[in-house]
Amino acid sequence: MALVPYAAGSHGALAALHCPAATFRFAGRPLRIRQRWAQLGVAAVVWDAAVVLSTFLEAGSIDLRDRHVLELGAGTGLPGIVAALLGARVTLTDRADALELLEANVRDNLPPEALPRAAVRELAWGQGLGAFPAGAFDLVLGSDIVYLEETFAALLRTLEHVCAARTLVLLACRLRYERDHRFLRLLRARFAVRELLHDAGTDVRIYEARKAARGDEL
Repeated sequence: MALVPYAAGSHGALAALHCPAATFRFAGRPLRIRQRWAQLGVAAVVWDAAVVLSTFLEAGSIDLRDRHVLELGAGTGLPGIVAALLGARVTLTDRADALELLEANVRDNLPPEALPRAAVRELAWGQGLGAFPAGAFDLVLGSDIVYLEETFAALLRTLEHVCAARTLVLLACRLRYERDHRFLRLLRARFAVRELLHDAGTDVRIYEARKAARGDEL
């Protein structure tokens, strides 16, 4: 099914990017996610992939209670916020210039009892990874983070560092270009990857990845 923001009155995708906020309903709560396209560009708006991933998490096929979750390239933070509302302990990460908006969205949308379960931290892929314990996360989330080819090597290094054998990675993305398929090929060289979901209305796909055991057929 197609997935759309909670509030009515959409004026098209382009207009939605320039709205100061996007509204949704997840985990029984209305959410108002601030956006700052003019100041921060692609990191500061809610993309379809984030909505599709959040809806997948809410569906409950993964038990998030007390799970340690890392969101990479969190941007406005919607999937990480939804994971925290569903009981996870979430670390939402992005570049330094995106953190102020990300922190505001976490603060605005989590009730007091859930705020201690969410932390916002700077993470530039491939850099300062020692500040994040190796293999410490049960679940790693990424929505629309596969689009710049020059970031692929650093993203893969980051995934290899933060993932243990038990870690599940969920990547939600729309495969627009050949370079996006190239990233999946690079990922499959290191992880066992399968497609979990294709949302026909948005053409967003969710991929599951786990560190490949030696001798796995990829």
